Amino acid sequence: MTASSFIKKFLLCAVLVTSSMVQAAGDKVVYHIDNAEQQATKGLRNIRNHLDVAPDTQIIVVMHADGVDFLLDGAKDKANPNIHYASLVSALKARNVRFEVCEITLKNRGINKDKFILDADFTPSGVVRVARLQAREAYAYIKP
Repeated sequence: MTASSFIKKFLLCAVLVTSSMVQAAGDKVVYHIDNAEQQATKGLRNIRNHLDVAPDTQIIVVMHADGVDFLLDGAKDKANPNIHYASLVSALKARNVRFEVCEITLKNRGINKDKFILDADFTPSGVVRVARLQAREAYAYIKP
């Protein structure tokens, strides 16, 4: 076997192993919410269904503007007040979903972090976070 053919076979094996590792790790998806009233209930349902079908999916929910409202302590769906967001978010957090609130939104709206449920995480900029997840970390983008 020549050195050239050995290198080609080695590289082919490396590509196959890497490809199977990426597939085994599951998909990566960012859900983008900027209007809680229109997107929160539908988005949480989509995420639950997503994980029911593909439980190995890594999901990050990024919220900014009015999208942060459903993570405020005591928040309910205005159209269906029987839906309390905290329990739905907590159930998804237990399935390794991450909920990231934009700190620029907090500053602009004068909201303190202590007003949010304990399952909320924070990111300096929601828009930057969504862009970086897509461009640098190969996350698929979904806007419910």
